[in-house]
Amino acid sequence: MKAITIPQPGGPEALVWAEVPDPEPGPDEVIVDVRASGVNRADLLQRQGHYPPPPGAPAYPGLECSGVITVVGSEVAGWAVGQQVCALLAGGGYAERVAVPAGQLLPVPACDSVDAAGLPEVACTVWSNLVQVGRLSAGDTLLVHGGGSGIGTFAVQLGAALGATVVTTARQAKHSRLRELGASHPIDYREQDFVEEVRRVTDGRGVDVILDIMGASYLGRNVSALATGGRLVVIGMQGGRKAELDLGALLTKRASVAATSLRSRPVAEKAQIVQGVRDEVWPLIEAGRIRPVVDRRLPMTEAAEAHRLVESNDHFGKVLLTLG
Repeated sequence: MKAITIPQPGGPEALVWAEVPDPEPGPDEVIVDVRASGVNRADLLQRQGHYPPPPGAPAYPGLECSGVITVVGSEVAGWAVGQQVCALLAGGGYAERVAVPAGQLLPVPACDSVDAAGLPEVACTVWSNLVQVGRLSAGDTLLVHGGGSGIGTFAVQLGAALGATVVTTARQAKHSRLRELGASHPIDYREQDFVEEVRRVTDGRGVDVILDIMGASYLGRNVSALATGGRLVVIGMQGGRKAELDLGALLTKRASVAATSLRSRPVAEKAQIVQGVRDEVWPLIEAGRIRPVVDRRLPMTEAAEAHRLVESNDHFGKVLLTLG
């Protein structure tokens, strides 16, 4: 088969469409013929040599896909050849075929089967962090950083669907579309201080949960933006890895800071998250309360252009790579 390979780390031009060995399924895996794969920030980091795949994962990028099951392992139950699925992956989605642990499969919900490729990674990341870690519930106020990203557009919708008031940071040009997705208070992070805006819209109280992709550069201000008992959940380090944390401020607010990743978790943990998403998030998609937000589709052979687009931050929602 063919896949996007990375012979040498570097810029988008480092991505090469090349022949690679066909995947061999384990007894608890299926083979999926890929129809589309979502582009994620982790793919860009892997291309640059900063985020190697976990042991046993394919060497090429791609953390989610949609497609059709063509082979079923001997110990797999509940899935059959010919079923349309989407899947959470540890890698290998930028390819014609991929082996997937059965516990990381999801049925294609009420949406286009290509667009479904952009759901597994964001749905599992957002649900696990907002619901399991952040304990978001109806009546809470949620701050989502990077609202126009794939993660952000999904988090805004899930927060609104769960009954939270959603505040989000994004470029001004993306604000009207974020309001359509359920954001009550978009903030232009380039022109406005998000801490001051949070205090204004919450009458000084602060937010209950923050979903943060920035890391170090936002740490202090995020703590300042939290309400008493607030929860800061860090899922990215676009603003750096290291920063000082004012423990006094955290203690005064009885607040907490958590940091999580999804890709490196054991298969059993991923399966539990996928099941939670199927039980709690898929019904919201079926009901039309959440939808995949896709900026554009590009052929798999144009993966370099897709990476350039995501790096520019000019997209809104997901960028997908397609086959066929």
